[in-house]
Amino acid sequence: MSRRGLAAVAILALWVAGLGFLVRRELFRPHTERFAEMGLRVTPGATYYGVMREGRHIGFASSTIDTTTTDIRIVDYLVADLPIDGREHRTSARTRVRLSRGMRLRDFHLQLDAEQGPIIATGEVEGDSVMVVVLQAGEGAPADTQRVRLDGPVVMPNMIPLAVALQERPEVGASRAMPVFDPIARAPKSVPVSIEAESLFVVHDSSTYDAASDRWVALLPDTVRAWRISDGDARMVDGWVDAQGRLVRGTQLGLVTLERMPYELAFENWQRAKENRSSAAVSADEDILESTAIASNVRVDRSMDRLRVVLRGVDFVGFDLAADRQTLAGDTLTVVREGEAQLTPAFRLGSLTRDMSRDERRAMQEYLKQEPLVETMDPDVRGLAMRLRAGDRDPRVVAERINRWVHDSLAKRTTFGIPSARAVLEARAGDCNEHTQLYVALARSAGLPARVAAGLVYVNGRFYYHAWPEIYLGSWVAVDPTLGQFPADAAHLRFTVGGLARQAELVRLIGNLEIDVLDAR
Repeated sequence: MSRRGLAAVAILALWVAGLGFLVRRELFRPHTERFAEMGLRVTPGATYYGVMREGRHIGFASSTIDTTTTDIRIVDYLVADLPIDGREHRTSARTRVRLSRGMRLRDFHLQLDAEQGPIIATGEVEGDSVMVVVLQAGEGAPADTQRVRLDGPVVMPNMIPLAVALQERPEVGASRAMPVFDPIARAPKSVPVSIEAESLFVVHDSSTYDAASDRWVALLPDTVRAWRISDGDARMVDGWVDAQGRLVRGTQLGLVTLERMPYELAFENWQRAKENRSSAAVSADEDILESTAIASNVRVDRSMDRLRVVLRGVDFVGFDLAADRQTLAGDTLTVVREGEAQLTPAFRLGSLTRDMSRDERRAMQEYLKQEPLVETMDPDVRGLAMRLRAGDRDPRVVAERINRWVHDSLAKRTTFGIPSARAVLEARAGDCNEHTQLYVALARSAGLPARVAAGLVYVNGRFYYHAWPEIYLGSWVAVDPTLGQFPADAAHLRFTVGGLARQAELVRLIGNLEIDVLDAR
């Protein structure tokens, strides 16, 4: 069984926030003259970073600023070999931001390249109150466009450090609420950012080649004052930033570290390290999956009907812990696998909303429609859904057919990327995210409400990140085509419901959540 629930979350977070420390960014101020003053202080240049994991150099990042008479253009780039599920996975992320000389955001372009193909998000500001955002998953995939209302100025996630550093001189203990536009959720939100500490760092401005070690070594050390900024559970920013808002050193989700260094140390030494490695295999202590798994206090059997655990260390506000199959009382979560009563449909396909109120119908339509990465209207997806339904109107029968087909037809293989249903149907391989995306698309195409759930699943004494579908049969029922379970067993602990934006919130659990099993049967 594939265990990668965290991989897509990790690369998504790296894509959206992983370059968040790198460069001077846009700062919205109440007064236009403040923008103009900041624009005058922005100068062209480039900064380079080594991407580190457990002391090993696994990637390279850069940030370049270019100015013209009319605008400021910023390009951030990150490429890394992320150690996940026993091997290295190459991924790269590029961010382009264009600002006016008065530091007003004009447009942005984000692109993630991984094994499943590119994921691209673009945005353009119209006037001061509308952001037009386009999301495209994979080559040739249809683009999804939304017009998002802005109630005021916003910053992109990777603009937070500059906003903190240049609003006023940083002071330890200060905190500010940043209006951040999340390109995945495609919505603005308030992110509290605090300044937690101040310190001095030694950085190097140049390097020289050392033939004896066949490596570049640092020269010309310089002392830089920096402040540690953090947004707490939001996990968009956590690092040391200088007075100009540029990263000195920072971590992403506790998974990788970015360190400022000369180009030769950041890029050339990374390439030499790769050439000198005898294998791309990943040891358990390097593996992101293993290092972020949550150990249980006891070993429990698989395929259980009831599980009761104590959860500690995380603020549960915002998580979807309350469900038809699970209840949270204080810090104790109880999960009960659905029985025959919950599996007996309360409707027939084609007549689901007949007896519902207008609000209930509107809510249920959300789980039948097409959305980014869930292409219910794709001809191949819809054609397969109709063949699996075969004219049957019993929701349970159709749901079980889809579950069995997805489980039997997809090779169980860890892939690296953010999957779309259309791409998964073509590739016929993947792990929990691929199985879930395809199942949800097929179910919706067949007229059965379905949604993505994500959280933790118990495997071999530890809880791993995992995703699975939920279907509506009169109440919401968890199923798992990855494991071939209908319904899913009680080892599934749900934390979120929804697509990429909601799944990204699972990063709040990394390094914080503790689980004790009280009983299981």
